Amino acid sequence: MDADSRLKAVIFDCDGILVDTEPLHYQAFQVVLAPLGLGHDYDHYMEYYIGFDDRDAFREAFREAGRCLDEATLTRLMRAKAEALLEIVSKGVASFPGVSALVEELVKHGVPLAVASGALRHEVLTFMEALGLREAFPLIVAADDVSRSKPDPETYLVALERVREKLGTDSLDPSACIAIEDTPAGIQSAKAAGMYVVGVTNSFPADQLKDADQVVESLDQVSYGKMIQWLEK
Repeated sequence: MDADSRLKAVIFDCDGILVDTEPLHYQAFQVVLAPLGLGHDYDHYMEYYIGFDDRDAFREAFREAGRCLDEATLTRLMRAKAEALLEIVSKGVASFPGVSALVEELVKHGVPLAVASGALRHEVLTFMEALGLREAFPLIVAADDVSRSKPDPETYLVALERVREKLGTDSLDPSACIAIEDTPAGIQSAKAAGMYVVGVTNSFPADQLKDADQVVESLDQVSYGKMIQWLEK
């Protein structure tokens, strides 16, 4: 890492930041929910479900319909959704503009990278491998690793602890670490963990990401140099 850098790590959300997965998740949820009479249109999904992990998304679908959902059924539905998603992903996935260039630049400067996602680990790994990004992200925190999903800070707190362990330091200042998020829930999670947050309008308009420290339209507008400038202000 650059010796004079204040930037200690960059932690990316996966869905909606690295990979344009929301349409894929929507399709997979519909494969499972529609036969149960719980399907909904894409606009409804984007308004009410984006930012949920799989567990909370299924719970919300049943809650909206006034139906009970026990843990055994939830586990079965999550497994079915995961299988549907893998089938959909096998047909191809796309990254958002600027992702590859930014990741390559950060790796070049030796900045530790991590993923903090509400998706299941095997889903995140599938996306990362499909995009050729797996080696750049040795640290991944997924829904499997936490008991409380975003906006709770647990996902980012766990990610920060793993970065600290990788760096071999006794402490790590979270305000010297940048989180990149696309949802209000994700921004709230990272801010509660004490991080500097960049919001990207891939999924929500800028006015809904106002709690982020910086808001950009695309990762094309983000660079290592800009990150250093933001942290030094």
